[in-house]
Amino acid sequence: MPDTTTIRCLIIDDEPPAREIIRRYINDIPNLQLVAECSNAMQALVLLQQSAADLLFLDIRMPQLSGTDFLKALQQPPKVIFTTAFPDYALEGYDLDAVDYLLKPIRFDRFIKAINKAFQQTGLKTMQEQAPPRETHQQDSFVYFRADRKMVKVMLKDILYLESMKDYVKVVMTDGALITRQSITSVEAMLPDKWFIRSHRSFIVSLAHIRSFNNELIEIGKAEIPIGKLYRQTVMKVLG
Repeated sequence: MPDTTTIRCLIIDDEPPAREIIRRYINDIPNLQLVAECSNAMQALVLLQQSAADLLFLDIRMPQLSGTDFLKALQQPPKVIFTTAFPDYALEGYDLDAVDYLLKPIRFDRFIKAINKAFQQTGLKTMQEQAPPRETHQQDSFVYFRADRKMVKVMLKDILYLESMKDYVKVVMTDGALITRQSITSVEAMLPDKWFIRSHRSFIVSLAHIRSFNNELIEIGKAEIPIGKLYRQTVMKVLG
């Protein structure tokens, strides 16, 4: 690569929330430079003719041209990290010599693992060998939940707790609640463990909003959240 200290990144994804999350992650990591974003593969084809990119964050299921077909069309493709909500494409992605394959919603720690692979393949130092990324503060952090046929942005500081309801999760916030069709395990993967903790098979609580607790219950606002036996030791260790 011409620049031995920076990886130039291009995001290709038809979903604005997905692009925004990857953009934030890129901005938080030294030696990554975002050169552009594209909402489809055709835009990316034009852009790559005009400027160089070292690493693509490439969605697979997109209109007009899929991410895998787009990659096959490039004579000298950059390195690629596939980003998709569909695990069925993993084998094809690795057959195309992808650096990594990230399933949405993408966790920051999983993103760093993929970036470490890219660093190793380009001869740059891994994240562990570099200075730590800029700290992300809860005040500014957010996640997207799919609810009412749209992606809803929720600030992490506003979440009180989350409750599993079979195939759905209820997200209780300071100003209301929403229902998303996800498993509580997949939602747990979206949340940073320094700010949230699983207290029960059906509950995740915000550490910042805990008013009181004992061996059986956590009090958040007017709600009493149970502490399950399998989670008690971890909860007590975190809460002191």
